[in-house]
Amino acid sequence: MVEKISQCDIGKLFDMAFADLLWEAQRVHRLHFDANQLQVSTLASIKTGACSEDCKYCSQSAHYDTFVENEKLLKPDFIIQEAKAAKSRGATRFCMGAAWRRLHDRDLPQMVEAIFGVKSLGLEACMTLGELSASQALALKAAGLDYYNHNIDTSEQYYKKIVSTHTFDDRLKTLQHVRQAGLKVCCGGIMGMGESREDRVSFLYTLASLSPQPESVPINRLIPIEGTPLESVAPIDDIEFVRTIAVARILMPQTMIRLSAGRADMSDAMQALCFLAGANSIFYGDKLLTAENPQIDKDYDLMKKLGIKKMGGVQTEGASLSGTSNRIDCLTVCND
Repeated sequence: MVEKISQCDIGKLFDMAFADLLWEAQRVHRLHFDANQLQVSTLASIKTGACSEDCKYCSQSAHYDTFVENEKLLKPDFIIQEAKAAKSRGATRFCMGAAWRRLHDRDLPQMVEAIFGVKSLGLEACMTLGELSASQALALKAAGLDYYNHNIDTSEQYYKKIVSTHTFDDRLKTLQHVRQAGLKVCCGGIMGMGESREDRVSFLYTLASLSPQPESVPINRLIPIEGTPLESVAPIDDIEFVRTIAVARILMPQTMIRLSAGRADMSDAMQALCFLAGANSIFYGDKLLTAENPQIDKDYDLMKKLGIKKMGGVQTEGASLSGTSNRIDCLTVCND
């Protein structure tokens, strides 16, 4: 956990000159990771649409009229075939997402069977199934699940403007169950939903204050979906988004920072800046659940252009290259 960090300190990181911020983020990144490697994951929708929650960004909410067609929970055999295809394309982690508020016990056996199948392929397994009870988290862990994704989305203060059908504390409670079960935590949020910089500071403060810190943090850029309340929101500034990536890297030195949704609308140059700022993981494949994602060939071309290689095999998050402690050395500068 980061030592003696405050929201004021995080605000000062955001205020740093852009070049200085990226320099510091890259320095921290190189202490813990190979700066020219990306961890590659695939995210598949295993139950699509008709979600009871009113998340204002989501194309799968039953509250909004969007392009998404509802699909029932996929059978484990089909999920495993999807995982095989992902592995053949170079993915080392297979993530499975279901659009519902919470996992029901009646669906737990199918989830367990899918986990067994994915793990038998030599892939890391991750799921995002909404809220979990303590016993469900333990069952998923026993089945071999590696990661559980449950995003906090934004700051606690801004959260009520984005979701009303469940609370910020509900999300933290699920994260607690996940951690107590011994699962690794994947938790991040969405930038560009109309939040302020102060909200982004608070969002990162919450993540960095979790003990231990999340092993993976996906940073998404809002994809405005027609039919949702956020369809016309003004996009976050490119430089501000990169700043958010950089601050996340400094605050969470041993965490995989995943550049997630929104990449399809990012230029190669902007993605390169995000990698320079410390992002070292991406989802690839033509879709992220229901959202557009860059074509695989385009990602390969970009990685080749930048001299970046895929991380091979199963990656252990936080494997320090230098043995240094997880501490923000730049706070001596920020507190001047």
